[in-house]
Amino acid sequence: MPLRRNLRFQLLWGGSAAGTLGLHVSDTAYPLLLLAMTGSSTLAGAFGALQIGASVLCGVHGGSVADRYDRRRVLIAADSVRLLAALSVPLAMALGAFSVVHALLVAVVIGATIAYSGPVRLLAVRSVVAPEQLRQALAQDEARMSGAGLAGPPLAGLLLGAGRAVPFLGAALASLLSLAASCLVRFPRRAEPAAPKTPSGTATTGTAATGTAAGEAADEAAAGEAAAKEGSGALAGFRHLLADRTLRATLTVVFGINLVGSAVVLPVIVLLRERGVPSGGIGLALAGEAVGAMAGALLVSRLHRLAGPGALLLAVAWYVVPLFLAPLLPGGAVTVFAALFLMGLGVPALRVMIDILVFQQVAEELRGRVIAATMTLFTVGMPAGMFGSGVLLDHVTPGTALTVLALLLALGLLPATFDRTLCRAVWPA
Repeated sequence: MPLRRNLRFQLLWGGSAAGTLGLHVSDTAYPLLLLAMTGSSTLAGAFGALQIGASVLCGVHGGSVADRYDRRRVLIAADSVRLLAALSVPLAMALGAFSVVHALLVAVVIGATIAYSGPVRLLAVRSVVAPEQLRQALAQDEARMSGAGLAGPPLAGLLLGAGRAVPFLGAALASLLSLAASCLVRFPRRAEPAAPKTPSGTATTGTAATGTAAGEAADEAAAGEAAAKEGSGALAGFRHLLADRTLRATLTVVFGINLVGSAVVLPVIVLLRERGVPSGGIGLALAGEAVGAMAGALLVSRLHRLAGPGALLLAVAWYVVPLFLAPLLPGGAVTVFAALFLMGLGVPALRVMIDILVFQQVAEELRGRVIAATMTLFTVGMPAGMFGSGVLLDHVTPGTALTVLALLLALGLLPATFDRTLCRAVWPA
């Protein structure tokens, strides 16, 4: 069946797109509202920090839940909680009871629901598409994320201009659509771990045949016990990732990209403001990454054919380093948009690469915990990057800060660049 006619995937994709758009609207509207209410940049930034922090803290348990409980019910529960959290804001505003504490509690709830629904959504995609269509499905999923990232911030500003409660009603509607899709889409339940095989009833003669069967049974039983031991515990996903040298190197590089990349936005904003670019122009300039990621979703298969996973990862990482310095060039918002566009081109290929290299190679009963561990390792450094960027700007100019960040990323890439295991990694069969 062509992917465009796969109704279960398209419905699941549509629900995820609505939910992701709602999250991007919330991520923009809440800080703007807190800034208008309090005038404090710290409280405005606290929303994103608490959301990411809650997602990181709940990430390990979220993966364990995805592996042990009915995944469809987990998805419905997470979407339901997010819907109630979104509805609580306009309701509190109508009653005159909305407060900063309420907004920050909503940030924690949203972050927690992301930790539980994120692994399940990735697993659900695999269960509703054919294996040979998985790359195409993942590329379409990347387009969803990029499109929501592009439309969410300006939509939040537009809705906020229509009324203080309007963007949160919009986020609630998006959560409702996501919940409806989760209720309508049926996907296979979590597969139970395979039990160790026992000798079949086929007739055999002689002690040699009996001994061979007994030996095979013992080997299979030992393998089953080892798999069970490896798959036990909420931290099993981390143990799986850290046990493989190629995966360790891959995760280290992506962690560095996310850590430094999250620190780049604030210096760029400050630099554009110093050059007299209005707020609308800054918003359009920052949309360059989302536009680049949408274009990059069309290049996933081609980039994967051009290079192995390790070589592709290092090429994209080194390609980003000089782009950190592009905002220092003349051109203002146009130059920043172009630089972020070029940065975004390689993002979908890397995300799909992680999916193929890590998620598809692990046993089904462990996959949820491995996905959650990967997501946790990728996001744990982002709050530190955001906070460190602010501290750095208190002491140096935006141009100096961008130069320091580019150097830090380059230094962090050197060990992986000379790692032969990573450089020679090949795509799984």
